[in-house]
Amino acid sequence: MRRKLFAAAMLAIVAATGLTACGSGDDPNVLKVGTEGTYSPFSYQGSDGALTGYDVDVVRAVADKLGRKVEFVQTPWDAIFAGLESKRFDLVANQVSITDERKNKYELSQPYTTSEGVIVTRADNNAITSLADLAGKTSAQSATSNWSAVAAGAGAKVEAVEGWVQAIQLLKNGRVDCTVNDNLVFNEYTKTSGDKSVKIAAQTGETSTMGFAARKGDPLIAEVNRALDELRAEGRLAQISDKYFGVDVSK
Repeated sequence: MRRKLFAAAMLAIVAATGLTACGSGDDPNVLKVGTEGTYSPFSYQGSDGALTGYDVDVVRAVADKLGRKVEFVQTPWDAIFAGLESKRFDLVANQVSITDERKNKYELSQPYTTSEGVIVTRADNNAITSLADLAGKTSAQSATSNWSAVAAGAGAKVEAVEGWVQAIQLLKNGRVDCTVNDNLVFNEYTKTSGDKSVKIAAQTGETSTMGFAARKGDPLIAEVNRALDELRAEGRLAQISDKYFGVDVSK
């Protein structure tokens, strides 16, 4: 009887605390992905309210290759790497620029996007025609993005924002002089909004390649790279790219 009572007590504790035999409630068949959900056309809410975008479609295709279901964790860009490090999710899918600094801190996949850096100003602003002209100007940027580093490196004062939407709003309101981002974001924005009050004033002269990010030492990236190889060979990456941009940006 004492053994039965002890066993029953242990089962009650397990049920109350949610413990399992393996010591974790995580489902190995689920791939948790951190993404903004506010960065069109890469990760944003569609007209039906569902998460969509180029990065969203690519990472779903990758997960299909891995035989896993995707669970998205929407996170502001400036907190996204902290979320990765604290294991809130396994992978970041949010146009992570591949840089030497990030390679030292994270596992980065092979590129699945290539883009050109541009300086965006109001259409009536003719004072900025090159990267050198950013010296002394104010540029709206996500503080931890590579474009923020480009703007600051050119001598601009960086006004920290959460993302592209806020940057454009500050620019149109005359609170900043410019914003630096990639040409894909600008082209998609003007195509869908019809906004002619802003323009590309100059190129930054930089080409960026973007990949997925995982925690340092995580073998997940090797699996992701194999999936990307297969998707590229099958033409699936080109198809997803054409859906959002009309050209293949996955090369």
